[in-house]
Amino acid sequence: MRALIQRVSEASVTVDHEIIGEISSGLLVLVCAMDGDTEAEADRLAAKIAKLRIFQDEAGKMNRSVSDIDGAVLAVSQFTLGADTKRGNRPGFSAAADPETGARLYDHFCAALARQGLPVERGRFGADMKVRLLNDGPVTIWMDTAEW
Repeated sequence: MRALIQRVSEASVTVDHEIIGEISSGLLVLVCAMDGDTEAEADRLAAKIAKLRIFQDEAGKMNRSVSDIDGAVLAVSQFTLGADTKRGNRPGFSAAADPETGARLYDHFCAALARQGLPVERGRFGADMKVRLLNDGPVTIWMDTAEW
């Protein structure tokens, strides 16, 4: 699975002019299941994100996790993280999981984050979403379980 993690002061996701997910301090996680991914990758990704120390401690060093700051996660499915841009100018998405698998693994990923003790807000899989965020830092981290 792939994820783009952003440390935020606030973030929200809107569908059809209605806010369906919203957090204050925490992490906005854009997530994509890739072809061949399973629940094991979703679990590993959630565990890694939950423990990721990218929030400042009293000394100003990135040494605290989202749970250490009593933060939350806004998880948004984004199949475009699976883009292949090697050929031409139009990205291909054949490396991303099919929609049924993608939806199942997105749900599993969100549940895995919650099992880590994190408050989780969500986008809506497959919907046209508008995402707002105030990136804190900015701090943006890329993760791909295929690289571990």
